[in-house]
Amino acid sequence: MLKKKNEEPYIFSRINKKIQNRTVLAAMTNKQSYENGVISNDEIQWLLKRAKGGFGIITTAATNVSKESKAWDGEFGVYDDFHIPNLSKLTSAIHQTKSLIIAQLFHGGLKSPEKITGFTPISASELNCKESFSGKSKKASEQDIEKIISDFTMSAIRCHEAGFDGIEIHAAHGYLISQFLGKKTNLRTDNWGGSLNKRSRLLIEILQSIRKNVSESFIVGIRISPIIESLGIELNDTINLVDILRKEPVDFIHLSCWDVFTKVTFNTENQKTLTEIITGSYKNLPAIISTGNVWSSLDAQNLLKQGADLIGVGRVAIGNPNWANNISNLNYQPKKPPFSIYELEKAKLNKTFISYMKNWDNFVKD
Repeated sequence: MLKKKNEEPYIFSRINKKIQNRTVLAAMTNKQSYENGVISNDEIQWLLKRAKGGFGIITTAATNVSKESKAWDGEFGVYDDFHIPNLSKLTSAIHQTKSLIIAQLFHGGLKSPEKITGFTPISASELNCKESFSGKSKKASEQDIEKIISDFTMSAIRCHEAGFDGIEIHAAHGYLISQFLGKKTNLRTDNWGGSLNKRSRLLIEILQSIRKNVSESFIVGIRISPIIESLGIELNDTINLVDILRKEPVDFIHLSCWDVFTKVTFNTENQKTLTEIITGSYKNLPAIISTGNVWSSLDAQNLLKQGADLIGVGRVAIGNPNWANNISNLNYQPKKPPFSIYELEKAKLNKTFISYMKNWDNFVKD
């Protein structure tokens, strides 16, 4: 019997590195780690359970690159060398399976609460900010921007030292880098704002700095949101950003679509999905991961037909840690919420994570 495409290995062309199949566990907030930023055994076991479940790539939750970039309690960090020993435990455990392990590097910007960090939230511009005691964010100075680039770079170096296969720069979901990308949040008139080339400069300089300081075989990818209306991120700009990124030494671009099957009208053409529009815009793209509302085996197959190289999933893997192993069966219909506390504990969610998931409508049943 011929292998289905989602079961086939994928090779990152720039570095000739193989993934066992086309499945990617996307980063998910789970709040299971320690206040000092050390990753907990609970979080390690949560990720390991899904590696044993057959995922090609395991992506950690967003991990803060500095004390001031933290956005929620229980978020693990990579901003200090004392984080490295437990990170090494994670990578060693994952490498006992066939999965690759990638850390998602993150700065919350406007979304980093002052009550958690002790710092005024920073952004591209001075903006209204509910997470700031003053009600305003701090506009990043040149010195601040230099520190942000350094923080991302040093965090990537620590991940490299800890044995990760690569990192994902989080430039999506309204966090700091996407605040620089957005026309409504980046009101600067200097070299960090205005045109798309200037608004994307922070992202490109972070990418280039990381690339210069890690080995050639280390995977470096970027997660972006194709559209965020509240920030002024428009699809046309995202398509042009992909053009900028494909000329850089980036191994993958991860499209955070929320629902990969939603169709939009672009340039008066027939409606297409975001993945179809972006992958159809250029040849010679890096690997494209697309994530959002994939549940069944047929969903996964349909996403690959849209042009994605790799299938990202989040929510389905919470209650179905063996999802990646099961999608070879085209009739596979994974269980959907609500999940019992027993089912979630069996899936290696600790009490804090389960409590967090109770904030999602009808996800946990008592």
